[in-house]
Amino acid sequence: MIKVEIQYNQGYIESFSVSGHAGFNSAGEDIYCAGVSAVTQTALLGLMEHMSREPEYRIKNGLMECKLPFGLTEEDREKAQLILTTMEKGLMSMEQAYAGYLKVLVRRSQNV
Repeated sequence: MIKVEIQYNQGYIESFSVSGHAGFNSAGEDIYCAGVSAVTQTALLGLMEHMSREPEYRIKNGLMECKLPFGLTEEDREKAQLILTTMEKGLMSMEQAYAGYLKVLVRRSQNV
């Protein structure tokens, strides 16, 4: 199963991580893993393209982590939220359509 954790802080998405494999098909032929990768990596590319500062990220086999940098301008924060909330909605739609292959966990904190 693929596990996606989306971390909100003070009402804004500040980071997300993706781990695991869907097990929908054999490695290299798993269209479900490919779909989740496409959605999350496109979000990362959108952040890199449209913000003035790049997010911190790490990608390796079966793992992707992305965190927004501290002290974003209001404009960058708005752009990031448009991209990340769209990613979240896409992943939640996939989770509903293919229960058992993807779990989206949303965590909310009020830390400064």
